[in-house]
Amino acid sequence: MKQAIQIGAGNIGRGFIGALLSQAGWHVTFADVVEPIIEALNRDHGYTVHILDKEPGEISISNVDGVLSTSPEFAQRVARCDLITTAVGPNVLPIIAKSIASGIQARKAAGNTQPMNVVCCENGLRTTTRLKNEVVKHLNGEEIAFLEETVGFADCAVDRICPKPNFENILDAAVERYCEWDVEAAAWKGEKPEIAGLTFADNLMAYLERKLFTLNSGHAICAYLGYLKGYATIKDSIADPAIGEIVHAAISESGEGLIKEFGFDPEVHHAYVEKIFARYQNPFLEDEVLRVGREPIRKLEPGDRLIKPLTTAASYGLPVDHLLFGAAAALRFDCPEDPQSVELLAKIKAEGPAAALEAYSGLKPENPLFGRILDLYRALAVAEKG
Repeated sequence: MKQAIQIGAGNIGRGFIGALLSQAGWHVTFADVVEPIIEALNRDHGYTVHILDKEPGEISISNVDGVLSTSPEFAQRVARCDLITTAVGPNVLPIIAKSIASGIQARKAAGNTQPMNVVCCENGLRTTTRLKNEVVKHLNGEEIAFLEETVGFADCAVDRICPKPNFENILDAAVERYCEWDVEAAAWKGEKPEIAGLTFADNLMAYLERKLFTLNSGHAICAYLGYLKGYATIKDSIADPAIGEIVHAAISESGEGLIKEFGFDPEVHHAYVEKIFARYQNPFLEDEVLRVGREPIRKLEPGDRLIKPLTTAASYGLPVDHLLFGAAAALRFDCPEDPQSVELLAKIKAEGPAAALEAYSGLKPENPLFGRILDLYRALAVAEKG
């Protein structure tokens, strides 16, 4: 039986990636630092995925267990497994790199030359490549040669809305029915498995940017605008006509940039935009704006969902009037429980919004987009007070 380790036993790990692997007949070990979750996995060896959609349903997941990702046992699991997947957030990847490196060292010491693959299922561009760059920092020359020969690091694009669960069983997860998992074919080592929901892609960057700069971009803009108007969920935010209009126009603007960048068929991509917009309106998903909006500094990075679609569309001379709302509203996201929000607002208070925008977005004051974002930032303050 194929063995997988899913690092990150949160809702995405349990409800999306781990669930697909388990359904395909893999044994899945969830690795995390949250002891109650690991204890429950080792006690129950299963849980339920609740599909919250127009066609609701339940999926029983079995043949799973757990291991603390900080324990010596984790490295021994890596030494024997066939696949490592992650759903921890891009900022955590450097933290888990050392543990994965220890597992690769254990794999080499055990003489296990069977192919193993690593796939980071994060919302970001080339996150698996970023993890590989961190892992090799902990290996010597011989170990790196072993890694290059036997371990594949395949980037991927993932797409499934997984809201914060609220069930009596702490293992149960909530998801929408739709899911998409596209893995870079060329980077995969060994035989490609058949897993329902997983597709091996040749032009992964197109999939990555299409998803990140449509679903994730609009999701974030909706969350930040919804927060400013006092809404608790994406469902309630998108139902506000003013927010809905901005979000739809923003992902349409992003779409025109993607069509230019990758040569997408306009009719097909316009249909994709409408499908994404409809998913935001799922009445059965209670997805919190605070969950979607968390880590605004990461989302303001030059290559992420707020700035890259904006600069891409602008580079082709296309309209970006609504995409501008993403960065402007992100600068006003105030969530005391989110360290990045606290850091962002502290920098704005100490140095001003222009300094924060330049520091985190990579945009320079001479860029015409810079002033337009700050104009909207000030306008949102007036609207908020009103």
